[in-house]
Amino acid sequence: MPKMSDTKKSELKKNDLIVIGGAGGFIGGSLARYFHDRGFTRIRAIDKKPLPQWYQRTPGVECLCMDLSIESNCKRACDGAVEVYNLAADMGGMGFIERFRIECLRSILINTHMIESAWRAGAKRYFFSSSACAYNTDLQKDLKVRALKESDAYPAMAERGYGWEKLMSEMFCQEYWVERGLKTFIARFHNVYGPWGTWDGGREKAPAAICRKVIEAKDTARSNITIWGDGKQTRSFMFIDDCTKGIDMIMHCEDLIATPINLGSHELVSINKLVSIVEEIGGVKLKREYDLSAPKGVAGRNSDNRMIRKILKWEPDTTLRDGLKVTYKWIEQQYLARKAGKQTVI
Repeated sequence: MPKMSDTKKSELKKNDLIVIGGAGGFIGGSLARYFHDRGFTRIRAIDKKPLPQWYQRTPGVECLCMDLSIESNCKRACDGAVEVYNLAADMGGMGFIERFRIECLRSILINTHMIESAWRAGAKRYFFSSSACAYNTDLQKDLKVRALKESDAYPAMAERGYGWEKLMSEMFCQEYWVERGLKTFIARFHNVYGPWGTWDGGREKAPAAICRKVIEAKDTARSNITIWGDGKQTRSFMFIDDCTKGIDMIMHCEDLIATPINLGSHELVSINKLVSIVEEIGGVKLKREYDLSAPKGVAGRNSDNRMIRKILKWEPDTTLRDGLKVTYKWIEQQYLARKAGKQTVI
């Protein structure tokens, strides 16, 4: 294994080229804005969606429309890169993950080509966005699930499709460090939400879906809301600002080279509790109807943050209520804009 530097953290120069795959999406787009706002002057953002369909585009950022599952596009994307952040993947909420497993599995092509291209281009660091779906599903059958620690990914029994792709791609990252000396960093995301994210159309996650349903109910004077499953499923949800900050900290910590780490909130709530919080924000109380035939995922999942607290002296700390207030307001603006016939983020 290559020898690590004695330096605990590495600084990125303001004029170093940062490449972000999946930057037309929620987290990737937010990460591009994060680095731009911190004074980085050379950011290359890539996504296969046509530019008008990107969730957000930051002025001064080079934006390229390319499919990163194609090797030649990855070579173009990584040319001259000092750091590469791979957030490109076909994914969405549980409704998408359970119905489109092949699309999720095919995302392994993106990481395979991107990490090889980054290494050939001489990039110094490579970040891979993994997921809590990589964890052993046998440990997630209890509503009062213990928080998942990093070692709980093995013995492997990942979420079918999406989770297995993440687990295999993590292994690629680890081997590129061991065999080729490319410094790789791996964060297992736990349910990221916030403004500029998917809020309708089937790929949205629970916080955005519940916000939209409450807003729709208020706007149409409906008194009911439909919840997938029995509402007893438990999850933790991480606000987008915590996610982008965490990515930056993880990527520049020498102690985390080729080491998967949780990036998520430890605040565990049931879906019923999530609905209650959104109802309070919206100032409404709705009758709950439960769709037991809808995709609902594992019974319970939470993030064990002992490792991130120990190494980074930090963990995601935006409360769910505070994050949802901002998210609800943004989705309400999007909803009303769409109702008025304006183009919106989906």
